[in-house]
Amino acid sequence: MRRRGTGPAPEQERAAREHAQVEEDGLPAEAGGWEFGSLGASANAVTVLRRSAWVLLLAGPVLGAWALLAGPEVVRAEAGAERPAAVAVDSSGPGGFAELFVTAYLEAEEGRAGDAVAAFMPGAGPAAAAAAGRGGGQVVEQAAAVRVRAVSAGYWAVTVAARVRPTEPVAKPDRDQAEAEPAVGLRYFRVPVRSGASGELAAVALPAEVGALPAGQTPELGYGQAAEPSAADPGVRTLQGFFTSYLAGGGEVDRYMPPGSRLTPITPAPYTSARVERVAEYGTNAPGAAFPEGAQIPEGTRRRLLVDVTAADRAGTERPLTYAVALKARDGRWEVEAVEAAPLLAAGSGVADKRSE
Repeated sequence: MRRRGTGPAPEQERAAREHAQVEEDGLPAEAGGWEFGSLGASANAVTVLRRSAWVLLLAGPVLGAWALLAGPEVVRAEAGAERPAAVAVDSSGPGGFAELFVTAYLEAEEGRAGDAVAAFMPGAGPAAAAAAGRGGGQVVEQAAAVRVRAVSAGYWAVTVAARVRPTEPVAKPDRDQAEAEPAVGLRYFRVPVRSGASGELAAVALPAEVGALPAGQTPELGYGQAAEPSAADPGVRTLQGFFTSYLAGGGEVDRYMPPGSRLTPITPAPYTSARVERVAEYGTNAPGAAFPEGAQIPEGTRRRLLVDVTAADRAGTERPLTYAVALKARDGRWEVEAVEAAPLLAAGSGVADKRSE
């Protein structure tokens, strides 16, 4: 008969069987640095991890929204490694570049054309330099870019008008040939200009001589019919005093302008006198008729005028000038609010000419 208490307790027998089962299944006693005393403890740990993962998953959107609302403003920095293929350049840059190139190209003397071309066409081959020098030097009296067309981003076709004359008069063998040959005058050259990655400009090829550009039509202006200035219009007196001060040094222009204006007279004064000849006003064919002498002028009323001025210099030479002016009423009198950059165009006249050569 076996005595009670000599055999293993039921809990010890169960633990022994679980331990034997673990060793038989090949599960290690440590997993990832965590030591499990039993499969039950391992299961509990897995359950805790699973529940923690679900909590984090569900809380993620809430935490993200809170971070967007409470976090500091994010400033986006431009990537320093990325650079555009070509920097946008104002069209006046390619225009001035082409003017200089055409002038140097035409005035280059034989034997020195390579230096003139290389300054505008870096890396140009000897053939281009030799071609530029075959014509001999000429004198460019005047050059101006008259059309700048964008071919693509950072690439322009610039047309330059140049007034050219030979360095020496060409000897004519007879009178008939002299009359048959046309006089040297205004010529046109087209230059392809490319902008580099940092904005530097270069000519793609030698200039190409082209025909004259077609003359454009004068657009219709947005003012009414021009008329002689009326002595009953107090705005005319403001204009007369302003242009006398502005062009002929007849006093301070500030007295005719609102406080804080920055327009300064031309110094030194190029003329000795200036007079208003004709006035056209926006919205009416009778300039100043709505504001006769002594009439009450509502504060802040504006008028847009086109003013023809005749200015005379010290030699007595008269020169016609035209200004677009804005008047504004303040304290019962007219002031020159602005000398505008350009006259107003009539409706439908502001469409630019997009014809190609």
